[in-house]
Amino acid sequence: MKNRRHNRTKAVLPVKVTGKDILGNSYQDWAHTLDITPNGARLGTIHRQFALGDAVTVQYRQRKAEFRVVWTKVQKNQGEYQIGLEMNTQEKDPWGLEAIPASPDANLQ
Repeated sequence: MKNRRHNRTKAVLPVKVTGKDILGNSYQDWAHTLDITPNGARLGTIHRQFALGDAVTVQYRQRKAEFRVVWTKVQKNQGEYQIGLEMNTQEKDPWGLEAIPASPDANLQ
């Protein structure tokens, strides 16, 4: 945990997640962020299983960025997953972080 490049900011933002599944079928799902960084996010309410390295596109408002899955966790008794994402591109401020103050407990995670 101490190897993080950026502090996490707790933020629940509605996002659209799109990509292709392992069979090559396109999907579009709605999810929400749990916390964000300038180059990544942790998403909740994911209803499909992802593998490490899977490519996804995440859209928040008019901002869209390409990510890869770097972490997954099944939520017990909920049929949902959480996934950790790292941005593939150097999109400038995909979340509008410049306008969001850092939470005081961002370093506690």
